[in-house]
Amino acid sequence: ARVLEIAKRLSLQAARGEAVEEEGCQRHREPLKIFCKEDEALICVVCRESRAHRAHTMLPVPEAVQEYKGQIQAHLQALKEDRDKLLAFREAEMRRNW
Repeated sequence: ARVLEIAKRLSLQAARGEAVEEEGCQRHREPLKIFCKEDEALICVVCRESRAHRAHTMLPVPEAVQEYKGQIQAHLQALKEDRDKLLAFREAEMRRNW
């Protein structure tokens, strides 16, 4: 959710022609280039070495984006299929009522 929120914000800024500012670590003022899967948060390389994240699974941000994008698309497809089934059921019920 956090990755999507940041991506949406960056997309909106780019669409408006605003300068896209790269978000940085609040603590270390470093670019957020790593995604911590356990905390589901973007972190900097300095945070990666901290005790809080050292044992966690990490991914580079582009890989995390692709992974979550695939998951979102799979969920979206399932929702579309459910919607189609519900619309077909609704149509059948309306025909039956007529």
